[in-house]
Amino acid sequence: MTANHDLVEDIRDYWSRRAQTFDLAFGHHIAPGPEAAAWAAPMAHLGAAPARVLELACGTGEVTQLVHGLGHDVTALDFSEQMLAVARAKHAGKPRLRFILADAQNTMEPEASFDAILCRHLVWTLTDPQAAFAEWFRVLRPGGRLLVYDGDWTRPRPSGRLAAWILARWEQIAPDPYYDGALSVRHAGIMRRLPFSQGLTFARIAPVLQQAGFADVRKIPHDPIARAQRANQGLRNRLRTRVYRRFILIAEKPH
Repeated sequence: MTANHDLVEDIRDYWSRRAQTFDLAFGHHIAPGPEAAAWAAPMAHLGAAPARVLELACGTGEVTQLVHGLGHDVTALDFSEQMLAVARAKHAGKPRLRFILADAQNTMEPEASFDAILCRHLVWTLTDPQAAFAEWFRVLRPGGRLLVYDGDWTRPRPSGRLAAWILARWEQIAPDPYYDGALSVRHAGIMRRLPFSQGLTFARIAPVLQQAGFADVRKIPHDPIARAQRANQGLRNRLRTRVYRRFILIAEKPH
């Protein structure tokens, strides 16, 4: 129990320390135009607006901006006060939007109170995936949808190994002060202690969601987002989109 608590606090501290510069790191800020449209397209699976949407681990509110902009009523939570401070400032004064300090694995929200749940790059950090998925199932109404954007950040995909090697050499020559991502020592240290330490893949997550009660679990392509990210980037960031295997997942709580 103590070890798990320490891991949770390490994760919270890691993201909190990055809050002020998080949007400056490639892959976190969502550029308006084609990239924003590519991220928003899968949100059509959440249902017609206005739906009651719970965004888990909202961070600085980049995804929040998209789902709220589609006309949904959004509750966005994060367990980092520093991340929430940035998100609240970014979205100050907007209606139909509530930010709360809470744990994505234990939201404390009422049962069957949301039409949809979404999260970006959260599932790989879960310390108890089974409990988290059971909680998400609980707060969804029957027929509600879950939308997950994530990936396997543990090792490069075969076609991304050369890109990873080039990026590692690039960091040695000219370090990027804002890119403290999957190649950083601290990030790797946290990842080794997580349930998905062997890599988060659709094949690994789907049966755990099904055990929690979710149905119609399916994968949709992430490639349109990667292509949009590459469109207006330099070589370094274009290479970053090719290293890891990423996916988007849709699931439903049965009626």
